[in-house]
Amino acid sequence: MNPSSSGWINKHQPVINRFLNAQKIDASEFYELALRSGFLYGVSVTSITYGKKEPLKWTEIERTKLNLFDCLYYTYFHNQRDESDFYTEVCAFYEQINPKHTSYFSSFSKNKPGAATLEKIIQERVQTNEARFERNFSNLITNALLFLDVIAFEQYLKNKSELKNYAAALEAGLMNIIWIALMQKEEKEQYDYLLLKLFEKSLRYTKAINQEAQSLDDLSLAPFQTLFEKRYALDLGALALWDDHKLDKTEFLFLNRLGNLLQLPEEVLKVSTTHVLDFIHSNHDRISYLNYSNPVRHFYTQTSDTVKRLIIRNKKRLLQELLESKDLVMLLGQSTYRDLNKAEKKQVKAQLLDICKSIPSLAIFMLPGGGVLLPLLIKFIPELLPSAFNDNRIDPSTEDNS
Repeated sequence: MNPSSSGWINKHQPVINRFLNAQKIDASEFYELALRSGFLYGVSVTSITYGKKEPLKWTEIERTKLNLFDCLYYTYFHNQRDESDFYTEVCAFYEQINPKHTSYFSSFSKNKPGAATLEKIIQERVQTNEARFERNFSNLITNALLFLDVIAFEQYLKNKSELKNYAAALEAGLMNIIWIALMQKEEKEQYDYLLLKLFEKSLRYTKAINQEAQSLDDLSLAPFQTLFEKRYALDLGALALWDDHKLDKTEFLFLNRLGNLLQLPEEVLKVSTTHVLDFIHSNHDRISYLNYSNPVRHFYTQTSDTVKRLIIRNKKRLLQELLESKDLVMLLGQSTYRDLNKAEKKQVKAQLLDICKSIPSLAIFMLPGGGVLLPLLIKFIPELLPSAFNDNRIDPSTEDNS
């Protein structure tokens, strides 16, 4: 069975049926299986039903497909105790929840419910590091948010009305928890803020997040009522706080207070505060993004490498365009030794976007999420083109005398 080949769901379904019937797993136990597989962190190191006994050496994306299917299937099986209408319900769920401002499901929205249609949905839903990465630069984070589909599907089985409002409120609540969690860090670095931006660019049910909540006291936890909702909120908070060594006292107290407000048992708090550290250290050599100092830094480093590579490949064309804009060259040069003011930053952004429009390979900066990376573009241009900037840069000390 190969999750990259058509027909994989029909081959896999008997396996998960045997697994669920033999194990008699409750919701809490299944959640921990999903957690330990890495699925909730956006990187599936194992599959829920096969564990380490994979019949083939699957890729991370293939395991993610399996895990998403298993979570959806378990949710239906656990609530209905019968799988007969699973495909009808799950396909109807995705058709209803599909945000109109996206086109993720346009290619299969009119297909008949069934395993083949669900395969297409899952294929579209699971991001890859290729075209999807270039679209929003946030593959790992969007995969981490896949479990929101499972939670929303559980809600759909209970109440099919107001589903989009429910998903939007839950997504907003999760984003605010991540935002507040990042604010707990004693030393914030640039990639911490980029993490938040990447989460924001991964939003599916809300266009923007109100960040008025500055602490847990300001945060409404009303959207978090079920076991899956509460534990997911706590584990995403733990993921946002992870660093190279361990949680400091402030971060530990934050997670414990969040768990208490969510009315989660003490043993659940312990799992969330320790498992993310154990998971990352245990799988450090297996997963590419774990080979960086932490998963957040991976987003920053991988994205930086992408921007740098694009600049190198388009060096001549970029230099030609830059030489035609002396004001832009001057501001970019000055940005290396002083902070630009708001108007100057706006001018640089507008002129760089104009240049990106004229160079096809740099058009990715025009896509959703691309604007987040313009500071990286500004950073690398002086580093990679030092001679051009030395020759054309205007010395501030002589500017008034010219």
